Amino acid sequence: MFLEQLKPGSHHHGHIEVICGSMFSGKTEELIRRLKRAKIARQKVEIFKPKLDTRYDEINVVSHDSNSIHSTPVDSSSQILLMANDVEVVGIDEAQFFDDELPAVAQNLANRGIRVIVAGLDMDYLGKPFGPIPHMLAIAEFVTKVHAICMICGNLANYSHRTVSNSSRILLGEQDSYAPLCRVCFNNERLKSE
Repeated sequence: MFLEQLKPGSHHHGHIEVICGSMFSGKTEELIRRLKRAKIARQKVEIFKPKLDTRYDEINVVSHDSNSIHSTPVDSSSQILLMANDVEVVGIDEAQFFDDELPAVAQNLANRGIRVIVAGLDMDYLGKPFGPIPHMLAIAEFVTKVHAICMICGNLANYSHRTVSNSSRILLGEQDSYAPLCRVCFNNERLKSE
């Protein structure tokens, strides 16, 4: 649908990078780090996030430890195509909240020679694959899985355990609503709630 060919003679080789993991694992921090390095290298960078993510800031992408970078909030992934003109790097945060067109949008951008860096949760609070992230992982050239520390035992955490009673798949929240847990602790907590 959004397939475009890389122009012959183009010096840029587009590709897709995905940064995924649980909440509090440093996904946004890593996204900001990569985007700031691209800016230092004088590359033209554009950053997008879903409009519904207003936890720290309505405009900026902000990590849990308050690092931030300017972004453009959008309602749908197709808007990214309309706004990503004359850029070399596109960053997309909280990708799990985007629609199912995000992989096609990322493919289109990469095929145009743009480096696409996507960050998002790979699993929801039930431990199930989340939104377009599984598809993004399949098409990405580079995947970085980051981990938090389990709030119960101190091992590496891969799961975002919801600590409040709410069955909505999307619940914007922080430490008051979620805790990163390892597999064993996550499964133990899930058994307690059944």
